[in-house]
Parts: sequence; C-alpha cells; structure tokens
Amino acid sequence: MKYPQILPIEDVLSRLDDFDTIIDARSPSEYALDHLPNAINCPVLDDEQRITVGTMYKQVGSFEAKKVGAAMVSKNIGYHIETLWLDKPKDWKPLVYCWRGGNRSGSMATVLAKIGWPVVQLDGGYKAFRTAINSQLELEPQLDFRVICGTTGSGKTRLLDTLEAVGAQVLDLEQLAAHRGSVLGNIPCQPQPSQKAFETSIWDRLRRFDPNLPVFVESESRKVGSLRVPGSLMERMRASPCISMQVSREDRVKLLIEDYQHFACNAPALNSQLEFLVQLHGRERIERWQAMATAGEMPALVDELLVDHYDPAYLKSIHRNFVQFDKAVEVALPDISPESFVAAARKLHGA
Repeated sequence: MKYPQILPIEDVLSRLDDFDTIIDARSPSEYALDHLPNAINCPVLDDEQRITVGTMYKQVGSFEAKKVGAAMVSKNIGYHIETLWLDKPKDWKPLVYCWRGGNRSGSMATVLAKIGWPVVQLDGGYKAFRTAINSQLELEPQLDFRVICGTTGSGKTRLLDTLEAVGAQVLDLEQLAAHRGSVLGNIPCQPQPSQKAFETSIWDRLRRFDPNLPVFVESESRKVGSLRVPGSLMERMRASPCISMQVSREDRVKLLIEDYQHFACNAPALNSQLEFLVQLHGRERIERWQAMATAGEMPALVDELLVDHYDPAYLKSIHRNFVQFDKAVEVALPDISPESFVAAARKLHGA
C-alpha cells in the first residue's frame, strides 16, 4: 500500500483507536481551541510563524512566502522527528491532520511516509472532524441513561465518582465542563474548555459506552457554567429513568463545605459570587449573607442558601424537566461517609 494514505473522516473515525499517535499539525492556538481525542500538538508552523508567512503572502507574494514557509516547516518537522519519534519502530502508525487536510498535514505526512512509516492523513482535516461530530451529536444517543437527581449537596457528583470507581459507565458533564453547574460552580485555576472541546469530550465518552449497559449521569440543566449541553443528549436525559438521592440537610451542609473549601476559606471570592444573586433575593438579603461569609459563619450561611435559594429552584425545575422523576428510585444515605457512597454505588451498579 502506498503511503501517506489519505482517508475520509468516516474511515478515520471507525479506526480512531487503532492509531499509535494522533498528530495535530496545526498551530498551538488552533489546538488549544479543540482537537481530536488524545491528539498531540506538533505544529508545522507555530502561531507567530503563521502570521509571518500570511503577511508575506499579502504584502510580498505567494512565491516568496512559500520559500520562507517551506524553510520553517522543514525545521519544525525535523525537530518533531528528532525529539519525539526517532525511537518509533517501522510499524508505528500515526494519523496526521491539520485544518483542512492540506499543505500542513500533507507536508508532515509525506516526510513520515518517506521514512517508511505507514502514516495516514485525514482528508478534510479538523474541519471534516467537526462536521462529523456535529452531525453525530444531533442524533439522540441510543443509551440507557439513569439520571442521578437530588437537591444541592446531596452528593450526586460523589456518587458518580464512586459509580465509576466500581466499574459503572458514567457521563460526568460537570467534570468535562470543568464547572459544578451553579452560581458557585466555577473551579479555581481551571478555566472551562471551549464549547467545541466540550462537545468533542462528550462525543468521545458517548462512543465508548456499551449500549447494553446503563450510563449514569447527573440531572444537569441545559448549561453547565457557560457551556451548552447538546440538545439531543439533553432530551434523552430528560426522558430517562431517575434516581433520587436522599441525604439529611445537616449532612448536605457538611458536604458542601467540604466540596467548596475554596469558597469556605475565601470570603471575598464567595461574596463576589453572591453578587450574582442580588436580582433574585434583593440587596438586603445578599448583604446579610455576605456579612455571614465575612464572619466565617459558613454552616449557617450554607444552610440558608439551601433553604432559601437552592432547594426552591431545584424542586421547581426537576419536576418540569425530568418527566420520570415522580417514579424515581430513592437512594437514602445514612451519612456521607465513603462507605455509604460505595454501598449505594454497588447496589445501583448491580441493579
């Protein structure tokens, strides 16, 4: 067979896990926005070089720009080979792609093929991948979802983590979105991914699930932080059977303080987030909550937030959005110890 082999996106997706290395030949900024699952970034032109060559195209001419660009590309490909791939055996199978499957991936794929590796180049590049992903995410996933429901602080995320630890299939949208899904949900020092990267992560998880086994997921809203859950997935989740977590309010307060230590130990940061609730609760109440945060009265503050903000909002939305919630299987935890979560997870996983 002649290499580089140029394959359409359908063929590439059907054997995506068969490649030894997936190489994104685009610039670092393009890669950071989104990329194929498990791809590594080996740019043939970095961001600054792309600007240099592009400017030459416009101001000097294509011939001069191509000469300068070719020198840069050659150096960069040589650097990647020397630093990453000199130890690769002859049967090493890489996939290479760029934005549209053109010159950037073509240059790298040609060099790798000349060395003797069975390299594949993605026809249409990342653009073809995005088109395919968008199309697949528009289809309702044919999976048996079990939706973990429960008021704020009832341990839904801990149960998902424990379910995954005992071998169950789990789709943790908050983990993929790097957000806990509420006004206090942003995670310090961990920005949310781009919308495209979020969708790619969801697609990558969905494709790996066994449709004959249940998939556990949390009862999310349509947005997790600033990111949107694909509509077809959301509709499937909302029509699925539910599991209702039952945890005492005292334990919910404890759990929230444990999970939100970055706010419990940082009153200014917490007070800044509470500002977003002024329109719902009025300036007077928010200032009182902020004073409680400043005074370190966290258990009392969290209890009030549960009673006056989170619980009413949850009860209003859960019945409206998840049609099988009235028939939910109840899981009552005696406490929030790891042992209680493991027992609940094992029971659900074995059901």
